[in-house]
Amino acid sequence: MGRIKAQASILAVVLAWVFAAWGYLFYQHQQMQHQPMSSMWMPPSEPMAWRFMDFALVYFMWSVMMAAMMLPSAIPMILAFARVCRKQNNASGRLAYLFTSAYLGIWLLFSSALTLLQWQMHGLAWLSPMMENQNSKLAAGILFLAGSYQFMPVKNACLTHCKTPMGFLLNEWQDGALGAFNMGLKHGANCLGCCWAQMLIMFAVGVMNLLGMALITLLVILEKSLPLESRLISKTVGIAFLIWGTFLLLT
Repeated sequence: MGRIKAQASILAVVLAWVFAAWGYLFYQHQQMQHQPMSSMWMPPSEPMAWRFMDFALVYFMWSVMMAAMMLPSAIPMILAFARVCRKQNNASGRLAYLFTSAYLGIWLLFSSALTLLQWQMHGLAWLSPMMENQNSKLAAGILFLAGSYQFMPVKNACLTHCKTPMGFLLNEWQDGALGAFNMGLKHGANCLGCCWAQMLIMFAVGVMNLLGMALITLLVILEKSLPLESRLISKTVGIAFLIWGTFLLLT
């Protein structure tokens, strides 16, 4: 009974983070839809016009997006980690939160790269002030990049890691708080290697496109949870991205 309560407590906290992140994104989307443009903050079009607060707001937006989109797919790994900790009579809750924080840290670091990329895209007029794509060739290029990456061996290796939580824990286990943090970083790095190109698709569909966020989140969850060979899943998704990109070029 104690093990079940501990698992439920960890799951409840992680889900609270997920719902809070999605709630913030929904609120921001509603603000963009209904607030007058004259009273709305928007990223400057000129790169030299960006100030610290502009970078901070864009970074915060991406950080929340990465938490909302990637934490759901990490739940099986987090719960598996907590179960192993519990069996070893460790403080499963505390270590699980350390593991999760380190995992999120990788995506928060990636958010810095996304922020800089968005900064440049505004300067090149590839994104509108509302953060919508204004260049169909750019959108197609992103989809071709994401589609091609699905066929890379590194993609398959990282996806295989993400699909086998117990295999990762058996091969990479480290004791204690530092071990939990290091394992979270390793899992985050593998997860980033699996999904970074899919995150770029947000630049193609519109950075604050809620439907796009939801569909990519669902895709990531299905990739990691479907009982199919990693290579087959990767290639199927890759073909879909390539077809989508070709359609954008031809229309």
